[in-house]
Amino acid sequence: IDAVIPVPLHYGKKLKRGYNQAEMLAAGISDVIGITVFPNVLKRTKRTKSQTKKSRYERWKNVSSVFAVNPKPAIYPKHILLVDDVITTGATAEACIACLTAEFACKVTVVSLARAA
Repeated sequence: IDAVIPVPLHYGKKLKRGYNQAEMLAAGISDVIGITVFPNVLKRTKRTKSQTKKSRYERWKNVSSVFAVNPKPAIYPKHILLVDDVITTGATAEACIACLTAEFACKVTVVSLARAA
């Protein structure tokens, strides 16, 4: 793994909440494995509605075009550890992976704190 990248929150949501759970998890993982966190490689370009009551297809549609790689990333990794707080259907992870692999032609491994059923 060359880089630890957390799933981003929309800046408005992060401002309201005060933190991003995925960033906090990524920081803890980084401390243990000694690999740098790059919290600004991915960005969320649109604020989306909660996915808690959406079907798998609705979740995928809700996030399929809301992530982008920042124009001048600080890295060009070959293997990324993508960190999310919870995975339900995997739609968010899939959308992030699509952006990352299109930009970097890299391998992406996903880790989360929880998996919802």
